Amino acid sequence: MHDLRKHFVVKPGSHVRLDRIDPADTTHVGSKDDAHGRLVKEARHIDDLQDRLYAEQSHALLIILQGMDTSGKDGTIRAVFNATGPVGVVVTAFAKPSPEELAHDFLWRIHRACPRRGTIGIFNRSQYEDVLVGRVRNLAPPEVIEHRFDQINAFEDLIASSTKVLKFMLHISREEQAERLQARLDNPEKHWKFDPGDLEDRALWDEYQHAYETVLSRCSTATAPWYVIPSDKKWARNVAVAAIVRATLEDLNPTFPKRDWDPKAYRIT
Repeated sequence: MHDLRKHFVVKPGSHVRLDRIDPADTTHVGSKDDAHGRLVKEARHIDDLQDRLYAEQSHALLIILQGMDTSGKDGTIRAVFNATGPVGVVVTAFAKPSPEELAHDFLWRIHRACPRRGTIGIFNRSQYEDVLVGRVRNLAPPEVIEHRFDQINAFEDLIASSTKVLKFMLHISREEQAERLQARLDNPEKHWKFDPGDLEDRALWDEYQHAYETVLSRCSTATAPWYVIPSDKKWARNVAVAAIVRATLEDLNPTFPKRDWDPKAYRIT
């Protein structure tokens, strides 16, 4: 598959309008009939590259997943990394900050969870909650929110010497979210996934869309680009994210370290 990064990347300095990006667009990922086979291949490539990354111990990859409720953050993780060995992949889900976390600066818990060299770290939500929810829910003064954009960019630039950062905004429509929320209500086995509080955020849909547009416009950099992934079609979302992760790992070009011993000198008895 051709490099999908150029189709979904937010160019640094550009102004994003989410209403001009079709969340059901599948133009660049091919057909649904071929999606499963492509995803399997991408997942296997990611597994192979992650083995090399873990062995080399020179770089880390941090993947950030953001999106409205039901956009598919959990589903993306399962689909893209289902073939990857668990030793070198760490998933961190950021919920409401704990009292201890609130006693520190807002990036404290983020830095603690960043992946070490040789591993892939996946953030289900991230530092961007502090400029998304913080703005929409008025949890901090506007001047504090404004300063956080610069702090986030500086933080991502700081870790760039050892960590490649990929940021995905999973873009769904309000209509698709309604269907997915209803499916959770209709299926008793999915009741655990439904949170009445999600309806409060749904009522603030437009405010969140504007907040995301600001995040994407202010914080997509050459160091840590944002990618807006149309996510109404789960299969297209998964293929796009997998292809971009695979291409990014290939650019890192991890290699198995050269041994400093001769395998012929040893005999297994």
